[in-house]
Amino acid sequence: MTQKTYPVTDRVKESMRVVTRGCDELLVEREFEQKLARSEATGIPLRIKLGLDPTAPDIHLGHTVVLNKLRQLQDLGHTVIFLIGDFTSMIGDPSGRNSTRPPLTREQIEANASTYYAQASMVLDPERTEIRYNSEWCDPLGARGMIQLASRYTVARMMEREDFTQRFRQGVAISVHEFLYPLMQGYDSVALKADMELGGTDQKFNLLVGRELQREYGQEPQCILTMPLLEGTDGVEKMSKSKGNYIGISEPANEMFGKLMSISDTLMWRYYELLSFRSLDDIAVLKAAVEQGRNPRDVKVELALEIVGRFHGNDAAQQGLSNFESRFRDGAIPDDMPEITVPQGPVGILKVLRESGLVSSGSEAQRNVEQAGVRVDGERVSDKSLMLHKGTFIIQVGKRKFARVTVG
Repeated sequence: MTQKTYPVTDRVKESMRVVTRGCDELLVEREFEQKLARSEATGIPLRIKLGLDPTAPDIHLGHTVVLNKLRQLQDLGHTVIFLIGDFTSMIGDPSGRNSTRPPLTREQIEANASTYYAQASMVLDPERTEIRYNSEWCDPLGARGMIQLASRYTVARMMEREDFTQRFRQGVAISVHEFLYPLMQGYDSVALKADMELGGTDQKFNLLVGRELQREYGQEPQCILTMPLLEGTDGVEKMSKSKGNYIGISEPANEMFGKLMSISDTLMWRYYELLSFRSLDDIAVLKAAVEQGRNPRDVKVELALEIVGRFHGNDAAQQGLSNFESRFRDGAIPDDMPEITVPQGPVGILKVLRESGLVSSGSEAQRNVEQAGVRVDGERVSDKSLMLHKGTFIIQVGKRKFARVTVG
């Protein structure tokens, strides 16, 4: 049966530009364009789904890459479904892992989920967000329903997944329950009749399973939109609380501001692309200005003011700037500074000072700390046994020696 084709208006074309900005991949573009056209013609908003497992209580800026895209879709008039994976959290998502992830307990899930939506509402419009828990339809499935669901997807297709394939070849255990995760995530799309599902690039396989299961259940398949994974403050690993390179959206404004200012000048443009609400043309103008001699630190300040202001208000953002500048009042932060990586953390401050080249010996490092001549992110160091954990730090010795140090 031939589906009706709807006219692609200028408004639909503009919506496509908004949706695809900064995305990694949209599958399938032509299908989604027709979904938008149908929505405009019928007045029925699309159902846009994002599922998040409450594996930790905090949401960081990496999560907001996808949340920002959801907000844009809300502003285009569509229904956003913020799905908390309370059921799938008990299975554990194996995406990108080389070993079985231990499932969370019900108590851990409930504790984390209680703060998730409140934090997500700092980005989404709560009045236009449908919040759901996938235990609503997963719990009632029971053993019979689970077996029937499992019959709709093959082991061969499951083994196309890269992390499963690698683990199988390496002889690393794959538990049967891990196969259930993408099935259950896909079944969420069936239960919610999703028109589109969003996720990070590491979720592409799971999102495609949802698309296939919808076909199996006689539904129109969802389109999928994958967003890039935001690098953390170290500029290397994806942002993650476990890696210590994250910026939480509920962190104090001063702390958030300082972390944003600690990122490298190169990484700053990645953050502009994925986090800023400025137009791409505006960002291009900023890039050109830096290439023509503008201090990149000033452009980074604009980014920090925008991001901190979004979550804490403009007054708090300005206070964050004042606090940041006051911490470096004894010397101006240079435009360029050595960038050092210490692969194994935590690491002592005296070793960091030596390996960064800021001092020539251990005794000089110790003397500078004793004389209050060392700062980490603007704060004076008085403890010679201070340990730096994973993250990126601006280390200052005296008034003129600086280094950006990343602890791995």
